[in-house]
Amino acid sequence: MARELVDLHIHLGGAVAPHILWSIAHQQGFKLPVKNYFEFVELITARPGKVTSLAEYLKIMHTWTEKIQSSPAAIERSVYEVIGKEYRGSRVTHIELRFNPAKRNLSSELDLDHIIHAAIRGMDRAVLEYGVKAGLIFCLAREFDHRLNGIILDKAIRYRHRGVCGIDLAGTEENALELRPELVPQYEDLFDRARKAGLKTTVHTGETAGTGAEGVVAVVERLKPHRIGHGIRAAYDESAMRLLKERDVLLELCPTSNLQTRAVKNLAELEHIIRTFWDRGVKFCINTDGPYLLDTHMHTEIEVVEQSGILSPSQVDQTLAWAREYSFIPA
Repeated sequence: MARELVDLHIHLGGAVAPHILWSIAHQQGFKLPVKNYFEFVELITARPGKVTSLAEYLKIMHTWTEKIQSSPAAIERSVYEVIGKEYRGSRVTHIELRFNPAKRNLSSELDLDHIIHAAIRGMDRAVLEYGVKAGLIFCLAREFDHRLNGIILDKAIRYRHRGVCGIDLAGTEENALELRPELVPQYEDLFDRARKAGLKTTVHTGETAGTGAEGVVAVVERLKPHRIGHGIRAAYDESAMRLLKERDVLLELCPTSNLQTRAVKNLAELEHIIRTFWDRGVKFCINTDGPYLLDTHMHTEIEVVEQSGILSPSQVDQTLAWAREYSFIPA
């Protein structure tokens, strides 16, 4: 019997199929810089060899996919299509879909509550049709000021009983607040508020050499997240791994994403990182990050670690068990 898979780290901006985005763009009269569908696919896909860094990968998402998804109708269809496709294509029965609602309202031209209600409608419809478990995570942004991130947090708290199960902190590590002590207190305030309101928390850090293991340590000690997005640089620091184990923080690993954005040099380095975490007792799960933007899916991610011998089938099953255990979706 096929495994029922779990994806806890999947960005809406990188998960919608090109033909869906193409349809949405035309329905909204969105002006595109290309003339045909196949040029459009090339425009919005970070195929192997096309991007050479995390910044280039994020540029595709911020420039095109997020903007195309920026309307209530577009966000509702996007959420619905992603959940359904992940179930049909990879048997993902447990999914946490993350996005930044303030990057879907055309620089405040649209009402945030309408965007959020639309996302919830899309999720509710998919859950009803496919019988899966799903939740939404709102991303705060490193490039946003405290006021705007605070507004996103307020919305997450307001809709915490309607399917919003947590917050994330995302953005390039060029804006690494973890290594800027003067910025940390304002984020401590936001994360404290989130936890007190019953939301779970995760943070993108330690993905590239920009913050390294010291970024992971700073985030765990100061922001106290339940999980960390990526965190792969911690594999090169024993103290960081001890801290992750002691604080019981789960890492959300994304193998294909890290390979294609050059966060890891090759499969050999990926193997070293994953096996080091396993040997040190650091818990982790496997995720897609952005399946269509990266041309992957959950079956591919499992195949990457199993067929290369990085993890055995029983070890993969353990990572899936951890993913369910550390999910933000209420039981």
